[in-house]
Amino acid sequence: MNNFKEKVFLFNMLRRSQIIKYVFLLFAVSSCLAQNITNYLPGIWGDQGNGTYINPILNADYSDPDAIRVGDDYYMVCSEFHFMGMPVLYSRDLVNWTIIARVYDEFKFAPGYDTNDCYAGGSWAPSIRYHDNKYWIYFCSPKEGLFMTTAERPEGPWEPLTQVVNIAGWEDPCPFWDEDGQGYLGRSQLGAGPIYLHKLSADGKQLLDDGLIVYTGPVAEGTKIYKQNGYYYISIPEGGVPVGWQTILRSKTIYGPYEKKVVLERGVTDTNGPHQGAWIDTPDGQWWFMHFQSVDNIGRVCHLQPMSWKDKWPVIGVDMDMNGIGEPVSVWKKPNVGKAYPVQAPQTSDNFDSNQLGFQWSWNHNPQHSAWTLKKNPGYLSLTALLSISFLKAKNTLTQKVVGKQGKATTLLLTNEMKEGQKAGLCVMGREYNLIGIVKENGKLSLFSDINSEVSTLAGNFAKIYLQVTVTSEEGNNQFYYSTDNKTYKPFGGKFIVNNGHWKGPKIGLFSYNEKENGGIAKFDWYQYEHDGPREVIFPAKLK
Repeated sequence: MNNFKEKVFLFNMLRRSQIIKYVFLLFAVSSCLAQNITNYLPGIWGDQGNGTYINPILNADYSDPDAIRVGDDYYMVCSEFHFMGMPVLYSRDLVNWTIIARVYDEFKFAPGYDTNDCYAGGSWAPSIRYHDNKYWIYFCSPKEGLFMTTAERPEGPWEPLTQVVNIAGWEDPCPFWDEDGQGYLGRSQLGAGPIYLHKLSADGKQLLDDGLIVYTGPVAEGTKIYKQNGYYYISIPEGGVPVGWQTILRSKTIYGPYEKKVVLERGVTDTNGPHQGAWIDTPDGQWWFMHFQSVDNIGRVCHLQPMSWKDKWPVIGVDMDMNGIGEPVSVWKKPNVGKAYPVQAPQTSDNFDSNQLGFQWSWNHNPQHSAWTLKKNPGYLSLTALLSISFLKAKNTLTQKVVGKQGKATTLLLTNEMKEGQKAGLCVMGREYNLIGIVKENGKLSLFSDINSEVSTLAGNFAKIYLQVTVTSEEGNNQFYYSTDNKTYKPFGGKFIVNNGHWKGPKIGLFSYNEKENGGIAKFDWYQYEHDGPREVIFPAKLK
């Protein structure tokens, strides 16, 4: 099928999908109710339930994605920066993903991660590979250097992080093992280039040389190394996060010299900066490219592009303006993996019924584990407040990603064990932060909001309170709400902006800290997140 016919087919498919979508939703709901199971319904992005998908496939800040196939299974990692710690995602079809592991939950290589002074630090642009019957992850931290870990299973346990090189200014590493078993590591320099290549030790925990420069280009970073068709390929983003493009280098020898070809750009599409990501093949020989797009008020979201080969160069997306460079597609047929898998999205909502924290959650900087528990009050997340002079310095703020262009997060907070000076509640944090919650002052509880440092309070008998935030990509149109009965919600505080910040998209979180002394427990009964992507059908049996 040529490109024009492919586009017409997919356009018609999308139009028909809108007509049948509501019928499909009704059928899915009735089917799930009949079987008493949990399922997901299609949203306005991701799997459409009809053999197609709409980009982005992951409409949340899974920045700098890297992915691999092992057998029939696909695994993905992403940058988490100062949040703890890096998730591992799993898919059977490259479109529907779930989170299956957390690589680490603390980063003990600089004191600032214990004092909340390393915003924008932490894990940058990881790579995941499968070699010698093990899974390998490498990443850099801008001030602390190069790190790696391995696991026999992607679900873990993952080895404690090894600091391969303690050095500032490195970024975006990728390991590669040649057919003779020799390992290499490609990486970039902070500030985006040049691209270096090092030899690796057999255990992957040492570099055997100072590295050689193999390429210099405009904001060259995000190195990924492959071998195919008798060539070594280095796939790199260039041009910068919001406006860049994807470049491919190839050579018959690993140290070059390398030829260069730009293979993906924005072109006539609305997808700015389509670059930095992973090549993935399917068992039957299809090729795909996963990359990010930087989106205001959401972060770096993940797209999936069809990929093929011509003259031993990858062809990515569709060349809509016919200039010889691919452009990203917005809708496409799902990868043919031999079976249809259910619509799914990474976890969000949580009833806190498990003894272990859900993989969708990440701590702001290193947590203090003695000050939180899911076991002391079963069915609740209990956060013991620690002394802090401000929200940004507060320990144990537990966060998860903003998802999609429209969403709503709600939680139930119990206040009976809060102490004098304590604040607890719901937050949205990015470049700025905004809060709604309960504060205990002079022995009394009050509802408070902190919107761009403008504080509002309301006294009341808040033994328990429902806190809610509506989050939208519309500039400055986010709003906090509260309720005492989970039926009528009243807005509280002004509307606010949710901005990306510190290289991350915004996060929604639960917080508890004390401005006077250590002490006081905030108990969160549940957290529910509704968004515009694939969404879980929640049945009465699952509700508390």
